Amino acid sequence: MPALDVEGLRKRYGGLLAVDDVSFEVAPGELFGILGPNGAGKTTSLEMIEGLRCPDAGRITILGLDAVRRRRQVQERIGVQLQAQALWPDLTVSETLRLFASLYRRRLPLATVLERFALADKAGALVKHLSGGQKQRLAVATALVNDPDIVFLDEPTTGLDPQARLSFWGLIAGMREEGKTVILTTHYMEEAEALCQRVAIMDHGRIIALGSPRELVSNLRFENTIEAQLEGDVGMEALSVLPAVRRVSRGDGTYFLHSNDVAASLAGLIQLAGRDGFVVQALQVRTATLEDVFISLTGHRLRD
Repeated sequence: MPALDVEGLRKRYGGLLAVDDVSFEVAPGELFGILGPNGAGKTTSLEMIEGLRCPDAGRITILGLDAVRRRRQVQERIGVQLQAQALWPDLTVSETLRLFASLYRRRLPLATVLERFALADKAGALVKHLSGGQKQRLAVATALVNDPDIVFLDEPTTGLDPQARLSFWGLIAGMREEGKTVILTTHYMEEAEALCQRVAIMDHGRIIALGSPRELVSNLRFENTIEAQLEGDVGMEALSVLPAVRRVSRGDGTYFLHSNDVAASLAGLIQLAGRDGFVVQALQVRTATLEDVFISLTGHRLRD
């Protein structure tokens, strides 16, 4: 039985169809990612699954329970970290965790939660005196106070510096190692590639791709991406017929040449620059990623 089964989920706000016929399953113990740009429908989907919004249509089953009709039973067994978590600034860390724990029948020992999220030395500190990373750790800790079977994390590393983000990746991976099912939303493709066993990529309220990161990348018709900053009169059509180039796109002043033979494509690009008179200012070559999957499916970058 899936830990989470979502079928035909829809949500409309006036003329905007925010979530359009979303369906997927998550296996017990799986770390599942929902990816997409801001406004793709990730948070709205998650809030309906968590019981915070009522869907207009669709079915949500969590741990074999109808998540709409048996909402209270479901909420006892899930942990939720919201994208904009409300923490009371004048409570201490310990008081905050005790408050959240009081909402559940099943609770972890306070010391266990404090130690796990490296907050033991901040137990008596007021929330308003915590750093950004400490506040984020506390927000995620509130989702674990009831030792849930399923944990929902909505953009947990947004706004963190690279070092704090890597630390959070370790915490999230540790949840899966303990056997918990984790559903993670993010707009960082590298985060999903590092953590998730499977991902659903959303855009404009729909799931446009579903599978493991390796499967999605392997389905592309190219192996590498050349990111080129070019100055001058550059023709997209001329770039698209360069040797071994399978697709060309552009965003933020950078041209993306998706290639199966980097050496041949680069040689052709330099020759084309000499012929047409544009300047190659910078080049970067990387293997294909989930970002390229998104570009291939939508024609634009994730954070354009």
